[in-house]
Amino acid sequence: MRAVGRLGQFLGLGLPALAILLELNHAISLGQMLMLLLAAVCCFWIGRIVEGYAGP
Repeated sequence: MRAVGRLGQFLGLGLPALAILLELNHAISLGQMLMLLLAAVCCFWIGRIVEGYAGP
């Protein structure tokens, strides 16, 4: 369970960089980039909650 939470956190940290790169290359629009950034925040937050429930 802890590994799943940590994976969610790493996904949440990696998505913003990917979103910015895609927007700079004009592969996605600004609105799509913002949606990816919002998804990254949600992934990180959910990953943190899952890791917290896993216990010590």
